[in-house]
Amino acid sequence: MAFCPNCGAQVEGKFCASCGKPVGEATGGPAGATATAGGLQDNVAAALCYLLGVITGVLFLVIEPYNKNREIRFHAFQSIFFCIAVFVIYIVLTIVGTVLPVVGWIISGLLTVVVWLGSLVLWLLLMWKAYNRHRWVLPVIGPMAEKQAG
Repeated sequence: MAFCPNCGAQVEGKFCASCGKPVGEATGGPAGATATAGGLQDNVAAALCYLLGVITGVLFLVIEPYNKNREIRFHAFQSIFFCIAVFVIYIVLTIVGTVLPVVGWIISGLLTVVVWLGSLVLWLLLMWKAYNRHRWVLPVIGPMAEKQAG
């Protein structure tokens, strides 16, 4: 299955139905893989958006050939918003642990472990889905990322 290197939409044929640009056959890669001008395939760039969270998300929003692809922009924004959400959850858990001395420490400690494991699994799933060209939209963060990506 091919994707438009210009807008990231799914393409069947020689022209993109979304933007109208001609789409050539991918060469030298797996079936349906398209390489951008920067050399990385779109699915690899989308997965790398999640690798270091905010850092790689911002990096792929700044680097020239990738910041024009709507799919890569979506994954970059979702990566940034996901990391910010996890950071905010950790701040809330720290405040709960500080305000409630003994009970707060226990609750905060247990919830921190649960949040850490959950965010680790979700982070790996997001990278896996992006690499396999699945657009997995997270409940609150995903629509915000879609809006920012255009």
